[in-house]
Amino acid sequence: MVKLNKIYTRTGDDGTTGLGSGERRPKFDLRIDAYGTVDEANSSIGLARLHTPAEHPVIDAMLARMQNDLFDLGADLATPDTGEPLGYEPLRMVASQTDRVEADIDALNANLQPLRSFVLPGGSPASAFLHLARTIVRRAERLTVELAARPGETVNPHAIRYLNRASDFLFVAARVVNDNGAADVLWVPGKNR
Repeated sequence: MVKLNKIYTRTGDDGTTGLGSGERRPKFDLRIDAYGTVDEANSSIGLARLHTPAEHPVIDAMLARMQNDLFDLGADLATPDTGEPLGYEPLRMVASQTDRVEADIDALNANLQPLRSFVLPGGSPASAFLHLARTIVRRAERLTVELAARPGETVNPHAIRYLNRASDFLFVAARVVNDNGAADVLWVPGKNR
């Protein structure tokens, strides 16, 4: 159970922050950057939800689940598996979370026409914000993959897999809220030469 009595602790005033293991790292550390970007992605999804039309309650529910999952993912990244006992069971991403996102993608994609060009972010406010969230999730994925490649760092592979699917989901959701793709803005290669 999370209990936050005091919002400021002053422990980060020296430019460090605490991981779930108790270890302190500089705030510019790659692990902090990775889970901070996951938090940024989560916030952008919250913004997209504010613009998701009322006729899409299913997408809103999917986005709400994704926000919760991204908090789980941040907690996972904030608690590296060092092999040392923690005194508690850390929260870890699991395969079923990604499997559910894949099922959501398949359900939404079933009514979309195949693309014949890349899609530019836009068409509707909801779609534009979902594309913004997608690009932030992709950045979080890149940072997490880089973290996983660093010697001495551990990253749950389910976290990487989830981020990869999350960006795919956000792309499909952006098309659905764009009148099932009818309002998509398509890229025209070389149009302005």
